[in-house]
Amino acid sequence: MKDVLPAPALDQLFRQARTYNAFSGDVSDETLHALYDLLKWGPTAANSCPARFVFVKSKEAKARLGPALDEGNYAKTMAAPCTVIVAYDMAFYDKLPVLFPHTDARAWFDTKPEDALERICLRNGSLQGAYLILAARALGLDCGPMSGFDNAKVDAAFFAGTTWRSNFLVNLGRGEPSSIFPRSPRLPFDEACRIE
Repeated sequence: MKDVLPAPALDQLFRQARTYNAFSGDVSDETLHALYDLLKWGPTAANSCPARFVFVKSKEAKARLGPALDEGNYAKTMAAPCTVIVAYDMAFYDKLPVLFPHTDARAWFDTKPEDALERICLRNGSLQGAYLILAARALGLDCGPMSGFDNAKVDAAFFAGTTWRSNFLVNLGRGEPSSIFPRSPRLPFDEACRIE
């Protein structure tokens, strides 16, 4: 069994980490590369890695994203140093000869109907989006994940003519403490879990 992470690390990743609504600072391209180099190691089914990430930083890219945002998410997203479009590739299986080389895993997926592929992509791409949040926290960034946007507009603006589809967004930067709400409770073990 591996050593348990020290309490400050667990606090940074989970117990004291919060969802922020305002950010400052800069998120360098170097940091984004380091972020991906951490999150890519999280497990997915058949190492399928269907998530795709667009790091929206430029004014031009933010202007393309803006019309898709719900009113309540617009200002904070436009002001965030970086917004990640966590997406997934419906043709993820084309990468399986490289990602899962010891057998023909592509054949497990390439004839599945679209609704089945979308479930696989959402499940595993969402896992990868969660790994992104934890990797960002591990690198000292704060996060503001959200779903309040029009997926079809994001897909038209960023993924037209591709097999990529948007899943959710994550604002990244240095969180402004004044932007967080009081911490909401979580379910206790006995209401959320069973040991059988």
